[in-house]
Amino acid sequence: MMEELSNWGRWGDDDQLGAANLITREKRLEALALATEGISVSLAHPLIIEEAVDVPLPFERAILALPDPDEEPAFRGGVSDRYEISYHGYSHSHIDALCHILYKGKMYNGYSQDTVTEEGCTRSSIFNLRGGIVTRGIVFDIPRLKGVPYLEPGTPIYTEDLDAFEEMAGLRVRPGDAIFIRTGRWARRAELGPWSVSQNAAGLHASTMPWVRSRDISFIGSDAALDVVPSQVEGVDLPVHTLTIVAMGIDIFDNQDLEAVAETAAELGRWEFLLVAGPLAVETGTGSPLNALAIF
Repeated sequence: MMEELSNWGRWGDDDQLGAANLITREKRLEALALATEGISVSLAHPLIIEEAVDVPLPFERAILALPDPDEEPAFRGGVSDRYEISYHGYSHSHIDALCHILYKGKMYNGYSQDTVTEEGCTRSSIFNLRGGIVTRGIVFDIPRLKGVPYLEPGTPIYTEDLDAFEEMAGLRVRPGDAIFIRTGRWARRAELGPWSVSQNAAGLHASTMPWVRSRDISFIGSDAALDVVPSQVEGVDLPVHTLTIVAMGIDIFDNQDLEAVAETAAELGRWEFLLVAGPLAVETGTGSPLNALAIF
């Protein structure tokens, strides 16, 4: 599948955008027309500051300046703070750059791992998406399809599930879309507490990848890290990550909180929306923390 589903060279030998090339001016205008209700929903989970089995590296924050309660209030005061976040993994909402995953020493479009230095990614970094992401988004609420509040960890999602959800929702994925797979990870965590998501998570089975390639989507994401874990592909960890990022050039939205957007979609009876997202403009970054917005 690394060869059969590859987009290498499709947009030129120097391409660093991958499937984001499918988001044309016309596609953006089409997506903007979906904002008819004036409802904006964040896909970002609140940053977790306490260590847990699924949060080995919590978000850290330091207050750098505070008003002094023992002094007379100044005419103009102020406060500031510093953030520190290790965002890759299964904890914090973020997007992966195309240089984040390597396969046999190469990243998307055949760039060598030698292009990654101590300064970061000199090719295919997150900086290429600094203009923002504006396209049609769709939330695939798989638990709702199956009539359960959430999927149990380790549950694979197959192509027939994706087809069944399209039929239930009365829509079809089109080129340039961004799709979000809800497993109910955050709903289960809220009810039962944290668990080792890196070792046991519901998600896409690798057999769905020809479906993803055939629909020509630009971005894909979930409320965990997309792959079913364990992968059910003997000897291969994160096959979905590898196929989407390296072979197809599709950036992944990881650890999105899809509870509110799924609930809003169900209330409105529509599963498509305007997606707007802006990664940090880090010139050699492997990804970025992210607050993506679904606008109905």
